[in-house]
Amino acid sequence: MNRFIMLPVILPFISAVLMLFFPKRLAVQRWIHIASSAIQCALALIILGGVVSGGVLSLQIGGWQAPFGITFVADLLSSIMVAAAGVIGFTTSIYAVGSIDREREHFFFYPLMQMLMMGVNGAFLTGDIFNLYVWFEVMLISSFVLLVLGSRPEQLEGAIKYVTINLLSSAIFLAGVGLLYGMAGTLNMADLALRIPLLGHRELVSVVVVLFTVTFGVKAALFPLFFWLPASYHTPPVAVSAIFAGLLTKVGVYAIMRLLTTIFTHDDAAFIQQFLLVVSGLTMVSGVLGAVAQYDVRKLLSFHIISQIGYMIFAIAIQSPLGIAGGLFYMLHNIAAKTNLFYISGIIRRLRGSFNLREIGGIYRYYPFFGLLFLVPALGLAGIPPLSGFWAKLTVIRAGIESEHYVLTGVALMVSMLTLFSMIKIWNEAFWKDDPHGSSHNSGGEYHGQSLCKKVMMVAPAVMLGLFTVVSGLWFEPFFDLASSAAEQLLDPTLYIQSVIGGRL
Repeated sequence: MNRFIMLPVILPFISAVLMLFFPKRLAVQRWIHIASSAIQCALALIILGGVVSGGVLSLQIGGWQAPFGITFVADLLSSIMVAAAGVIGFTTSIYAVGSIDREREHFFFYPLMQMLMMGVNGAFLTGDIFNLYVWFEVMLISSFVLLVLGSRPEQLEGAIKYVTINLLSSAIFLAGVGLLYGMAGTLNMADLALRIPLLGHRELVSVVVVLFTVTFGVKAALFPLFFWLPASYHTPPVAVSAIFAGLLTKVGVYAIMRLLTTIFTHDDAAFIQQFLLVVSGLTMVSGVLGAVAQYDVRKLLSFHIISQIGYMIFAIAIQSPLGIAGGLFYMLHNIAAKTNLFYISGIIRRLRGSFNLREIGGIYRYYPFFGLLFLVPALGLAGIPPLSGFWAKLTVIRAGIESEHYVLTGVALMVSMLTLFSMIKIWNEAFWKDDPHGSSHNSGGEYHGQSLCKKVMMVAPAVMLGLFTVVSGLWFEPFFDLASSAAEQLLDPTLYIQSVIGGRL
């Protein structure tokens, strides 16, 4: 079973290379892309099942024992995140085939998407800090090229901001890696968990924690390092925006969660936890205020990515079992809801020809199903019961109250109300009000010009993720139990360390 944990990294790489042998045969590339994504999803769920039933899985590449070789580890946290990435990768592969234009397909859109998934899965599964840096770079390169495919001026402007700030964060990350290796003589996460408490020069350990926090804060789009996200996420095709919204910032959140639990103890990171508590509140507020001011659907949703990251960081910084579990469940809920809302924004664009809320309307009158499809993730994001977002926010707020962070808890409640306001704004403008251009049912723009197959491929992923939002809300307990088990494992990394380095514990 241990060898399975390499497959979510190897399979997308093989798929990307295989598609390069068919540069002119787009149909072959599409089928390889969907098949590879479906298999990755199945493998991720198998790995999650294996971790739940058999404990932490680890693999030493080439037979080199830790900490000398390359280590891949699947504990509950990483296997849950790989499973979420598998589901999002699969649904987005279907959506992309139904929505992406042929010009981008000719410029190797599908191999780039596979390489992006390779980077995401590698970041979740690596057991080594330096290899985490490597997988971040794989994600950065593939995501940058996906951003600029099409070469529109707004794409290039957004991509320059995106790559500049991320390259700067990569340089900071590499500096932190060098300092850490110089002090500890290892970069294996399990080995670091044993060695860091024994190190002298605690002030240098604190410097490393700060450098990593800045790096991961940029990746997660924390205040005040988030400006690159709303400047870039609305510029590429919707399929690209959707997978970016669902996964890329969550890799940064995952890294912060791993940093504050598996690698550094509470004593080493206590000041960073307090800092992150303040930053989480500022992230929530700045993100939601930016969203409220927008009338472009994708810009509005991009700012909401930022505000929702604030909830996750708030929960993680509390460092209680309930906080970690709530933060992880919130992340899973948000991955599904946010990706789904971007899918639906693409459908809105096909129906009415614009993302601008002032220029569209009347969708619910002629397409009530799409109105209901929007309401599920929108109300889930706002925290309306019985959808998954209600339980996610309730858990985070309860963790805040139990830890006596009353001001931040109040901020979280206020931001939730503003989130509901902005979702109602989309509903009123795009779905409820009459179309300012007087469009009728038969003027469904590009949507009616598509084949039935492409229509289904755009709608089916939104239905799938909408069902997850409903099911994980109505049957909340098994999902939260899994998140709680992951939190316990993170706060006591003994099983993680034993799986990687065994008898040295």
